[in-house]
Amino acid sequence: MNYTIEMIPTARALFAGHAYLPDGWRRNVLLEWDATGTLRRVTPDLAQAPQGIARAAGPLMPGMPNLHSHAFQRAMAGLTEFRANPADSFWSWRDLMYRFAARISPDDLGAIARWLYVEMLKSGYTSVCEFHYVHHAQDGQRYARPAELAQRVVDAAGATGIGMTMLPVLYQYSGFGAQAPRDDQRRFLNAPDRLLGIVEALHTWRPEHDALRYGVAPHSLRAVSQDSLRALLDGLDRMLPGAPVHIHIAEQTAEVEACIAIEGARPVQWLLDHFDVNARWCLVHATHIDAQETAALAKSGAIAGLCLTTEANLGDGIFPARDYLEAGGAFGVGSDSHIGVDWRAELRLLEYGQRLVRRERNVLAATRHAQVADRLFDAALAGGTNAAGRTVGVLKEGARADWIVLDAQHPNLAEQKPLTWLSSVVFCEHGETPVLDVYTGGEKVVEARRHRDEARLYADYRAALARLLAEA
Repeated sequence: MNYTIEMIPTARALFAGHAYLPDGWRRNVLLEWDATGTLRRVTPDLAQAPQGIARAAGPLMPGMPNLHSHAFQRAMAGLTEFRANPADSFWSWRDLMYRFAARISPDDLGAIARWLYVEMLKSGYTSVCEFHYVHHAQDGQRYARPAELAQRVVDAAGATGIGMTMLPVLYQYSGFGAQAPRDDQRRFLNAPDRLLGIVEALHTWRPEHDALRYGVAPHSLRAVSQDSLRALLDGLDRMLPGAPVHIHIAEQTAEVEACIAIEGARPVQWLLDHFDVNARWCLVHATHIDAQETAALAKSGAIAGLCLTTEANLGDGIFPARDYLEAGGAFGVGSDSHIGVDWRAELRLLEYGQRLVRRERNVLAATRHAQVADRLFDAALAGGTNAAGRTVGVLKEGARADWIVLDAQHPNLAEQKPLTWLSSVVFCEHGETPVLDVYTGGEKVVEARRHRDEARLYADYRAALARLLAEA
């Protein structure tokens, strides 16, 4: 096919010498998108670059969806790396996190989220699923606008250019058996109808569009009851049929033991037995699952939401990745507590954890994907796309025009052929990031490793952090 300048709006087209398409690396690829930021044509193997079309600065590949984020926790990264008690664990970390969450104002949250999303974009995350559970004022009272804090986070995504799936969290109890909530959980608490009211208010204020999707997140089985979870899902389906549903599950052995004691089953098995868990669901962590749960979760089509950096930081445990993938399970990755914000580190830790457990190398390779990085990258794109409920994570017609451009001159890529590019991107940690430019909705939001509004948003973040730490 011959292209002319008249056929292509030059402001909405880009030519790449190499681009990572659904069937792998292809040469001389032309991407064209419309005014909504949706790809309309992806044409590989052109004889030459069309005249007048901008050219990508290096190899181009889909941006990664980040399927699990608690934005406010970015500001406390590094502040809990001391032994809080003789049995320091996730649970003692959680106590410190609650004290930090109690101090955050709406302005603070907006500034923190904006800076976090700048960091995500610079690392190559082009979408985020925000698991948002800080809803109320410091005293636990509802804001005049109950969706106040969620709106600040949605605003932050729009301001920075990252795509978002906003997931307001239902939190009712402090433990299995409908235990009364703790005082330091007062900012999180809602009944299903009030939580759905937040979703409705958000949707009225900012209707869904190509860059924005809404869903819900029952926090965990210990924080909701079977009846309240059912009410939440029924209400969601009346409002937004098929919308994403995310839940923390089986992150800690104590959680598994409590579920068995109160509910008579392990958490993942209980959920699968009582609800129609399918591809709209994302089960975050699912770290401690037995062989039966591994096979059943894989069969369900739900996404395992793996956050390897956070799981390592909190001492959670290691997900049975090889068995799960061999059973056909789907997964994606997220940065969760944001102790690190880099999808490459998540994939690297996923493989390295299996190597340490099994004392083997290249554990997560497959017959079709001898290159571990390629297999994990493809799987994380697909799983993250399902978890987001948006058509992202792929360069094809109808998908969001989100991608990252690699620095072809980076020492980890220099002189290599496309076969090993992803391996070098994921498994080599030398020097600065190889992510050079980032586009979302066809708009360049990061150029030469700098976000378009980086200086101002960093200054806002510093000011918020100064206020929060002064109160500590």
